[in-house]
Amino acid sequence: MISFKDAYKKVLDLYQDFGHEQVPLETAMGRVLAEDIVADRNFPPFNRATKDGIALNYDAVEIGNTSFKIEGVLAAGMPSQLLENTSNCLEIMTGAVVPGNADTVVMYEHLIIENGSATLTKTPNRGQDIHLNGSDQKKGDLVLEKHSTISAAEIGVLAAVGKASIKVRTLPKVAIVSTGNELVEVEEIPLPHQIRKSNIHTLYAALSEEGIVPTKLHLPDEKASIKNALQNTLKEHNAVLLSGGVSKGKFDFLPQVLEELGVEKIFHGVFQRPGKPFWFGIQRDTNTVVFSFPGNPVSTFANYNVYFKDWLRRSLGLPQPKIDVILKEAVEVKGDLTLLLRVKLSFNRGHLVASLVKENGSGDLCSLVNTDGFIVLEPKIDAYEIGELVPFVPTRDLL
Repeated sequence: MISFKDAYKKVLDLYQDFGHEQVPLETAMGRVLAEDIVADRNFPPFNRATKDGIALNYDAVEIGNTSFKIEGVLAAGMPSQLLENTSNCLEIMTGAVVPGNADTVVMYEHLIIENGSATLTKTPNRGQDIHLNGSDQKKGDLVLEKHSTISAAEIGVLAAVGKASIKVRTLPKVAIVSTGNELVEVEEIPLPHQIRKSNIHTLYAALSEEGIVPTKLHLPDEKASIKNALQNTLKEHNAVLLSGGVSKGKFDFLPQVLEELGVEKIFHGVFQRPGKPFWFGIQRDTNTVVFSFPGNPVSTFANYNVYFKDWLRRSLGLPQPKIDVILKEAVEVKGDLTLLLRVKLSFNRGHLVASLVKENGSGDLCSLVNTDGFIVLEPKIDAYEIGELVPFVPTRDLL
C-alpha cells in the first residue's frame, strides 16, 4: 500500500511518447498539435472593409466635400482597384479590398444614395471601418503553439493558413477489459445473481471523449482464459485498462496473471477511498502500461479520471489542470485514507462551490449522474471547513 500522492506521481512518471502522425484537417478536432503553426501570409492579407458602404479618400472630406460621385461597386473577392478620381468614391461590401488610394469606409447608415452619388449624413473619421493589412498577424508569426488542443477556433486558424494536413500527437492504442462471471450484456435480462455490464461502457464513452476508440474485451473469472487473452492484448496496445478482479478474493486472478505475463508491479493498493485496491504496472518488453481498477463502478470511474486522464495528458504533452473549488460544507477526514468525494458544483459570485453528492458507497453507479467531479481530501487532524479551497478533479464539462 502506498499513499495517494505517491501513487499519482508513480503513474505520471510512466508517461509515454506515442509519436506523431498527419491527419486531415476535417478529422483534427480534439487532437493535440505536434508542430508550431506560423502565418503563411499577413492576416488580413489586404486592407479589408468591415462595413457595407462607400470607400473614399479622406483628403476630400477635409477640404469640405460631403457628396461623392459613385464610380462603381466593389464586392468581396474582387481584385484590388483604384479610385479614378480621389474626389469620388466606390461602393464597397464587407470583406472587399479597400482601393489603394482610399483610406476610409463609411457605412450606408451614414449616407444618402441618390442620382449616382453618396452624400454624408455624418462626418467620418479617417481610417474608420478598415481592417488593416497585417494588423492581426504578420507573415511568419507564430499563430498556434504545438501541444495545443485543437478546438473549433484552432480549426479556423489552421484552414486560414492553408493546413489541409496537420501533424498531431498520436493517440495511444487502448484496450478496456472487464472481468467477472456475474456480468451479462446490456440487452440481456439478468438473472437474480447477475448484473449488466456498465464499467466497460463507461470507460468506452470516457475514452471516446478523448478521441480514442478502444478495444473492448470481457473475460470470465478463469485464470487460463484471462492469461491467454491478456498475453495478446499487452502486445497490441499501449495501455490496458482493467475493471474488476484485482482485490483479494479467491477469483481475483489478475495480480497473479499479470506477474506471470511479466508485467512489473509498480504498486498494488493505495490509501484512498474509493479505489483502494488499484493495481498499476508496466510490461517493459512492450512498454505497455496497465491500469487495473477495482470493479465497483465509482472506483473505476474515480481512478480513470484521477489517474488515467492525467497520465494521458502528460503523455500527449498537455499541461496538468489544477482546479480548486470552495467547500459548501465541513468535511472530516480521519485515519490514513485520502478521500475522493463526489460533488456537485454551483457558481456563487463567479466562484465554484462544491456540495457533497448523496451516495451509497462505491457501488452506487447512479450517484455519478449527479456528480460533476471529485474533491481530493488528504487526511488531517482538523476538519476541512466551509469556504475552504480544496483540489477538484472534473468528470464533465464545468459549464
